[in-house]
Amino acid sequence: MGRKILWVAATIIVILLGLGAYYYIKEMISERAYQQLVEAYQKPVPIQDIEEQYDVIVIGGEPEGVAAAVAAARNGAKTLLVEKREELGGLFTYGMLNFLDIPRDGNNHSLSEGIFKEWHKLVKGKDAFGIVGAKAAFKKLVDEEPNLTLSVQTEVIKANLNQQQLASVTLKNEFGTYVVTGKSFIDATQDADFATMAGVPYFVGGEDIGIKDKRMAVTLMLHLKNVDWDQVKAAANSDVFGGANLNASVMWGFTKLHDEYKPLQEGVRLRGLNLARVDDEYFINALQIFGVDGLSEHSKQAAIIVGKKETEHILHYLQEHFPGFEQAEVVSYPEELYVRETRHIWAEYQLPMADIWTNSDHWDSIGIASYPVDVQAQTPHDYGYVIAAPKQYAIPFRSLVPKDIDGLLVVGRSAGYSSLAAGSARIVPTGMVAGEAAGTAAALALEHTISFREMSQDKDLIASLRKQLAKQGAYVDAFSVDYPYQGEWYDEAIQTLINYGLVVGGYDNDLNVDSKATKLKFAKTLKESMLRAYPENATNMRDQLEIVINKVYSTGDETITRDEVAQYLADVLIGESNTTSWDTLIDKGIVTEKVADKIKDNKKLKLKEMYAIMADAIRYVEKERSS
Repeated sequence: MGRKILWVAATIIVILLGLGAYYYIKEMISERAYQQLVEAYQKPVPIQDIEEQYDVIVIGGEPEGVAAAVAAARNGAKTLLVEKREELGGLFTYGMLNFLDIPRDGNNHSLSEGIFKEWHKLVKGKDAFGIVGAKAAFKKLVDEEPNLTLSVQTEVIKANLNQQQLASVTLKNEFGTYVVTGKSFIDATQDADFATMAGVPYFVGGEDIGIKDKRMAVTLMLHLKNVDWDQVKAAANSDVFGGANLNASVMWGFTKLHDEYKPLQEGVRLRGLNLARVDDEYFINALQIFGVDGLSEHSKQAAIIVGKKETEHILHYLQEHFPGFEQAEVVSYPEELYVRETRHIWAEYQLPMADIWTNSDHWDSIGIASYPVDVQAQTPHDYGYVIAAPKQYAIPFRSLVPKDIDGLLVVGRSAGYSSLAAGSARIVPTGMVAGEAAGTAAALALEHTISFREMSQDKDLIASLRKQLAKQGAYVDAFSVDYPYQGEWYDEAIQTLINYGLVVGGYDNDLNVDSKATKLKFAKTLKESMLRAYPENATNMRDQLEIVINKVYSTGDETITRDEVAQYLADVLIGESNTTSWDTLIDKGIVTEKVADKIKDNKKLKLKEMYAIMADAIRYVEKERSS
């Protein structure tokens, strides 16, 4: 028996040593390949031989654009990739956003496969990557495709249409001006610049939910050297600024910096650190700059100046107060800001927040995402929030097809997502998944002589697209995943409210539906519901909504009753209330029979009951708005 135990133990040790050796060798091979990639890298050069016609023209050398162009070329389409900068990578390389947020399923497996996975492997497959390595990896993917032409330092002058069909694009570089025709186009710019130029309808910020002036903070990344990683790791495992989570290449946390760090300038703030380590360089995503117009070059350049000045102040603070940063120095500054939100194009299917909440699959799914719905702070006085944390959800092909203009697909953060859904779908790995699908779809449309709009309605052709994506290594498997409060009588009400951002579940998706509904909670929800669902009528409603707020202010912590809710709703929606307001709301269709049946008696309400009533009121207002 003893010999058997010793034999088993020895076997386990040999296996573990073998695995250790295997992973060590694998790591060394990966490291050597990466170094060769970086050493061999040469910047792309502007070209003179832009031809007069291409099958697919991709505008924007962002990561999403590289994925789109490579996919189109691999599928046989003669492809042109146009980039205004000197090199590829956009936000990743010029914005230095190198801390990867990779969507994962419940088993911690990446949902971003295909071309993103190829690129990720080239940059060593970790949660952070080197800037030069990223540029080299993007260029390697492009250079290896004989059907693909890259034109850098090339400006888009005009989108040329034949009625509502994109026909050609006017380009300009140091060698001259070119009019280049294309059978299809893909906009992979951060702000849907080309789509906008072509006349695609869009909205800005949270305009789709009545908050046009919503501007999430922008960030200037910090790029440092001479940081003692071991000391910073020790701080992460202690209570220094609240501690942090970490792995071999990144750490995130230190949330007490929110309050401890005092900014040098107004309109900026340091949040908890997202810290990435790449060799002996360190990149920090933490500096928030507020009130920046991401569509104004002047506003962005002014913010960069503010960010550089604040970076120096942050560095001095970290040197004095944060273990491991005593000898830290600034290596360089990013050339561009990390802007989280500007335009959102209107698409054939505007991916709603409810689809993310319900972990929805779609018949035309071209990729799967899962990142938490992250709404960054908009002022120095709020901290942002997470609306929900989905398990996984599908990106529909229809969300890449813009309204009104044919011959065009839009990928990246400005694609056809609601402003809230974009809080999750905007991340670059998801964008590269959509980019690969767009490039593949462009080649397929060419083969079948069909428009993207027609394709978006053709289930057989979409099935062919999905089959081809799977063949390429993309992850498009059908799925069915449950979601919070599924099947409850108030399930649909929650979906209505979450589409407007009126309920917030956080990372645990807990809406506390069985908690009491206070008067103040109701009044605030009523006000926001009406302003968001019917912003054009906001002026007419605003005074009455403020009256409701004032009525409950002194007793705001008290639980509200059904009949009190009815009176307040009647005051706002009808203009008068009385003791029979509940029946009046039912008669006028403001409260549905389904909800009335669940709340038959006047009683103190729980949040789930209040949510159900408010969802009915929102749907009533939506009908009024559209009539």
